[in-house]
Amino acid sequence: MNLVYADAYTLNPGDLDWTPLKSLGNVTLHDRTAPDQLIERLKEADMVLVNKVKMNRETLEQLPKLRYIGVTATGYDIIDVKAARERDIVVTNVKGYGSPSVAQLTIALLLELTNRVGLHADSVRAGDWTRNPDFCYWKTPLVELAGKTLGIVGFGDIGKSVASIGLAFGMTILVNRRHTDEEPPAGIRYVDQATLFAESDVVSLHCPVTDENRAFVNRELLSRMKPTAFLINTSRGALINEPDLAEALNQDRLAGAGLDVVTVEPPSAGNPLFSARNCIVTPHLAWATQESRQRLLHETAENIRAFFAGKPRNVVN
Repeated sequence: MNLVYADAYTLNPGDLDWTPLKSLGNVTLHDRTAPDQLIERLKEADMVLVNKVKMNRETLEQLPKLRYIGVTATGYDIIDVKAARERDIVVTNVKGYGSPSVAQLTIALLLELTNRVGLHADSVRAGDWTRNPDFCYWKTPLVELAGKTLGIVGFGDIGKSVASIGLAFGMTILVNRRHTDEEPPAGIRYVDQATLFAESDVVSLHCPVTDENRAFVNRELLSRMKPTAFLINTSRGALINEPDLAEALNQDRLAGAGLDVVTVEPPSAGNPLFSARNCIVTPHLAWATQESRQRLLHETAENIRAFFAGKPRNVVN
């Protein structure tokens, strides 16, 4: 079968071995595929892999040979799953491959906000320590996390990992989740959204985007937060109303934000968060450790093997 990967570079810029995929059939790898190249490149494909390339109804109607779409990510909103189902095209995703890495960057963003390691390292390189009359100095307030309250919105694998790290720091953990019919783990309290934002010293988002929660972190919810609190988002940019967050930061109604995602990616140069005070933005790299991408490649190959065996797994449509 012909397998075409439309945007392979993101998964493997050259540091992974493609053998797990290439052993499965006739594989064509494209680093990137522009919208006007998509049909031509996929017209002979029985199977397609995509990371962020969109496959809408119009596209699927022009690909009569297509029988399988593998999304090399967890989110699959790039695929018109209803149209795929109508055409008997199996769509799969990969869950859980990046949970440790995303939790790690969540904490890295928080620690950068509380300790400003990069700022102080740059200051030393610039000679500030050499010229300082005292044996030490700090350029920003330093914040200890022990005894602070960490609020986690969403409690899947990543949220649970972040909670575990927070507990290790000696933090109090609040969780807002959809299903609270079970007892929370030791040291964790389930609360409503308003309570979490009001009581937390750090709020970290770990939930998917839905029609109900799109841009839910808005001016009203931000106004409930302590002016000393931090907001972390390593989930989806569309959870936050970006102008409202920028306004809160610039008016000192929030101490800082650490974001690995924005609403539109790649973003425009005019995104208000890029010039907002005490706002750290990284380019959606939480998932991208080599170890995480290796797991993603392995699980993608296993999804295809399961499809070949007539027992597809991780099917989302």
